[in-house]
Amino acid sequence: MAADQPISICWLRRDLRLDDSAALYYALKSGQPVLPLFIFDRAILDPLADRHDRRVSFIHQQLHQLQKQLTQMGSTLLVYYDEPIAVWKQVLQTFSVAAVYTNTDYETYAKQRDQRVQELLKEAGIQLHTYKDQAIFDTNEVLTGSKTPYSVFGAYQRKWKDTLTDFYVRSYPTESYFHHFHKRTAQPIPSLESMNFQEVKEDFPATQVPKEVLENYAKNRDKPALHGTTELSIHLRFGTISIRHLVQQAQAQGERFLTELIWRDFYFQILDHFPHVEHKPFRPAYEAIPWLNRSEDIERWQQGMTGYPLVDAGMRQLNQVGWMHNRARLNAASFCIKHLLIDWRIGEAYFAEKLRDYDLSANNGNWQWVAGSGNDASPFFRVFNPISQAKKFDPKEEYIRQWVPEYGTPDYPKPIIEHGFARQRAIDTYRKALRP
Repeated sequence: MAADQPISICWLRRDLRLDDSAALYYALKSGQPVLPLFIFDRAILDPLADRHDRRVSFIHQQLHQLQKQLTQMGSTLLVYYDEPIAVWKQVLQTFSVAAVYTNTDYETYAKQRDQRVQELLKEAGIQLHTYKDQAIFDTNEVLTGSKTPYSVFGAYQRKWKDTLTDFYVRSYPTESYFHHFHKRTAQPIPSLESMNFQEVKEDFPATQVPKEVLENYAKNRDKPALHGTTELSIHLRFGTISIRHLVQQAQAQGERFLTELIWRDFYFQILDHFPHVEHKPFRPAYEAIPWLNRSEDIERWQQGMTGYPLVDAGMRQLNQVGWMHNRARLNAASFCIKHLLIDWRIGEAYFAEKLRDYDLSANNGNWQWVAGSGNDASPFFRVFNPISQAKKFDPKEEYIRQWVPEYGTPDYPKPIIEHGFARQRAIDTYRKALRP
């Protein structure tokens, strides 16, 4: 039977923090005691191939940090491992729930899941309140003059900046209402082992970015041997840092970094308005590309054994630490698609499996950008030259030698394909397939 005292539930998903959270703020102000809840969703976790998945370990670590904070306030975090509907049925039997608060998730599966939960709650007479939190602008807040979504980034970025005011980056003062957390004995968090995962024992990037990184971001961001990027992507993915705080910081210290945050909003609204991009090209004509998809090519690309050191360094970095520098990502993706004629969806899926910061909208958007099939895309005749790219962005070969130690020895493989031949083949293949 449900407990008699009505409470509000704040359902955490991509917002694993207690500070500056829209849903948590409104839950705490609701007048009812608040219990935060997190669900390890079996529909997402069970199909994962790697039982040492960094993302699961990262989430698990963060939940323990949240539990520590809440315990110090005499409250607790509710954590379940099951299908969301099954969890909510159990929660409704255990507690007298007055309302549920959560932050919007724009991915297709998430929207379907939330719809099912909303229907279940509605049957019980409980309202599900949703709020914008992981983006500065919701997917319908930056539209063209005809009220349609932008499909070109440049125009979207101009409208985004024109629309931005202090209101949109103002923090939610959740800490002023922490005394409204429901007083309850700390509840245990399911172990990784109980969910058939093993802990990944490594240090994740810090949430604090040195001032000099943002100030020199435009100059250093394309040099993979330097610590020139923020590496905040995992924190943005799981909401362990506030996007509003980052935009404030970018406005003060790094205009070029702000552009990257705008790309993030842009891809959210593309996925939300054009959900077909999850499995198909944004531009339908690109479905006609006759990919080769040779298994040997796919395997050598995945293992970082293509004979092109910048590509291989990126892939090995990905395989070893679950992250890859953005300049290497562009080269690795371009090589996969253009040099080897591997379907962009195969490459995207491999990144989705390995990246600790995997985010569907950005990963999909960037792969389609490189393939030429997406928004503001690289034209099909643009083929990254991994040799000249290495000379330009890693001139001392520091990044290459860090990740490809056998480079320059007989143990390093010969190039899988000659660049000039591969470039022309890609252009000819695309041109023929896209011919009106």
